[in-house]
Amino acid sequence: MNYTLHQLQIFLKICETQSVTKAAEQLNLTQPAVSIQLRNFQDQFDIPLTEIVGKKIFITAFGLEISEIAQSILQKVEEIQYKSDAYKGLLVGKLTIAAVSTGKYVIPYFLTEFLQEYTGIELVLDVTNKSKVLDSVANNEVDFGLVSILPETIAVFNESLLSNEIVLVAGRKNYEKYHTTAIHELDQLPVIFREQGSGTRFKMEQFFKQHNIQIKRKLELTSNEAVKQAVIADLGVSIMPVIGIKNELKNGDLKIISLKELPIITDWNLIWNSHKSLTPVAKAYLEYVKKNKQSIIAHHW
Repeated sequence: MNYTLHQLQIFLKICETQSVTKAAEQLNLTQPAVSIQLRNFQDQFDIPLTEIVGKKIFITAFGLEISEIAQSILQKVEEIQYKSDAYKGLLVGKLTIAAVSTGKYVIPYFLTEFLQEYTGIELVLDVTNKSKVLDSVANNEVDFGLVSILPETIAVFNESLLSNEIVLVAGRKNYEKYHTTAIHELDQLPVIFREQGSGTRFKMEQFFKQHNIQIKRKLELTSNEAVKQAVIADLGVSIMPVIGIKNELKNGDLKIISLKELPIITDWNLIWNSHKSLTPVAKAYLEYVKKNKQSIIAHHW
């Protein structure tokens, strides 16, 4: 065997993208260069790593096993570089986090001072819905996920950050109409939902099911910001996390409709795949969060 680290990187990228063309684009290489390196890498094995069906490339079972080993090798190589930099008093590398959309109101406060202290760290932050966050964690594509509901279908470790209150809110005009609403009357109100896959949507549906409420007038929007603006415009009421509407509550654009059954309380959690070997950067960030989260909460919340 005489393969190179470069070949391992190329093969791993092909496995990730399922495409020689996309791998070339992401690696800033030409397609012929990637194809040549793939062929040279394949020549060192008697068993096929890939197969072509139609015009699409597929990774064989053997190829998938090799890709797992390649990923492990490349991670160890990164650790060697991290160790070298650490001895020089540096911490450099990439920190990748996938956060649910409402998490954008949380995660920046847990990153600012860490990134100011370690200027050699590159942050990649993906703000998306809960389903995509969990997929990223399950597929080991990120260091951490940020969620308000711990997953039941994948094995993760977690570090709790702060509590998350979810309340029923209305705009100014709707509040005047609905502020005396009782829980059994919610089925008469126009209710704005987040899209399927959202953690807030999941909690809303749980709440309505628990109290045997069938919503008759429903509007679905695809982001917390869109829901917020729709509620402010009096299109309907919604159940929303307080952390994302603090300013609107303060200035009176949104008002909380008090129900004894609310608020719903969850916790914001940093999660990571239980089988993941954290990089030195990820380990350093986790230690920073554990050490500083109480002072961050006290300062900002």
